[in-house]
Amino acid sequence: MAGAGLAFGTTAVSAASGKKRFLIDLREVDRSAVSADTEIIHDLADIDVLVAAGDPDEVGGPAATAPDVEIVPHDDEWDGDDGPAVERDDDDEETPGVPDRRTLQWDKHAQELAEEVHETTRGAGSRVAVIDSGVYADHPDLDEVVNEELSRNFTGDGGGFFASGASDHGTHVAGITAGTNDYDGERGGILGTAPRTDLLALRVFSPGNEGAATGDILAAIVYAAETNCDAANLSLGIPATDGNRNPELVAIQKLYGRAASYANEQGTVVVNSAGNSAVDLDPEETIGVPTEADGVFAVSATGPIGYIWDDEFDDEIEAEEALESENLRKPTTQPAKYTTYGGSVVDVSAAGGNFDPDAQDEANDGDADSPKWFYDLVLSTVYSEENGDVSPDYGFKAGTSMAAPQVTGAVALVRSLRPEMSVAAVEDLLRDTARDIGEADYRGDGHLDLTALIGAASGEGGDDEDDDGDEDDGEEDGEDEDD
Repeated sequence: MAGAGLAFGTTAVSAASGKKRFLIDLREVDRSAVSADTEIIHDLADIDVLVAAGDPDEVGGPAATAPDVEIVPHDDEWDGDDGPAVERDDDDEETPGVPDRRTLQWDKHAQELAEEVHETTRGAGSRVAVIDSGVYADHPDLDEVVNEELSRNFTGDGGGFFASGASDHGTHVAGITAGTNDYDGERGGILGTAPRTDLLALRVFSPGNEGAATGDILAAIVYAAETNCDAANLSLGIPATDGNRNPELVAIQKLYGRAASYANEQGTVVVNSAGNSAVDLDPEETIGVPTEADGVFAVSATGPIGYIWDDEFDDEIEAEEALESENLRKPTTQPAKYTTYGGSVVDVSAAGGNFDPDAQDEANDGDADSPKWFYDLVLSTVYSEENGDVSPDYGFKAGTSMAAPQVTGAVALVRSLRPEMSVAAVEDLLRDTARDIGEADYRGDGHLDLTALIGAASGEGGDDEDDDGDEDDGEEDGEDEDD
């Protein structure tokens, strides 16, 4: 598997001045001590932090500053031996024998999303932020949910909230959260957890740069809170390694905790992917950033092995049949091979995709795509680009990056039913309704259970009306009744 993780210590540089960026803690140094030569990039007064560029030694040095290190997406830094790529295009639009896209969404079918959960709510009235690489808002499965007016670019690269070349990671995350299944092609589109939420795309990654500056991420968290987001999704982090705790990471973690705690006070649940380093975060000498910060809800990843691998399955296969235990090598709740874990750190697990090279080799008949190993990844919205032209597309990815938005969407569903519910109450409900299936080191309080969660939030499953007051007609947004 190709690794994309950046070594800790890479520090962001201001695009405007070329100066070294750093973070100033205004609880350690007075604002008046900041020299006029210091460029202020983000003034985060609500959390007493300045994101600056210049010479940190002129502003109190290490006691009052921290490096503005870069952070990577949590979908591809795992570097296990002989693993397949963690992403794959889904370009079989009219190939005979290929299931429709909704069938390939094992993550949603395992949660009975369309069959049960969306009978009660689809997230209307809620709002979420995807703090990531931007979102392609012209995708037919996203154009009804992306709030372009409130979406922002925090990078300072001069672009908008979407920039081609900045990776389709954020678009994939957005589809998992809120895809509407409105694409009318041969194989249809994809359905997200909360297809009637209001989604803010907050871009912190720039084209040609694999890392996002911590200061930009902090600014995006604060903005998400100030725009009344019910949840902020952070599918990113510094790749954890055994024994990686050091003073710089601890200082950065403290500032993430301050931003997340502020967001919690404003009513925003901050959801973070635990990471893909397959590292145990429980030991004191190991630290996950921002996963272990105060105010952060941490999510690990699971996924099946063997979903629709067998040759006898064709384009008429039903997801429910494919998910039966006798048709899978491993269930959808199997901890993913790459997931970072730790029973004292992880709150819940959720679907992020999985793979097993040994099982693939055993089932392989000489064809590199047989079995269809990528069906065990998570299918969602992406975009493709050719000669400068951007077009909507679909693709498979795996990572805790894909698990976190399952929970972000779940928060949107809860808040659509219980807008007054506090962050602590929402998080408790997520934990209390999670399925306890053992392996607490990998799952924390259990595995996300949308049916139990929404049943509890609605009080025995709600009433006969959907969440925007219309009589429920039993159909999903943009899909047929039998999907």
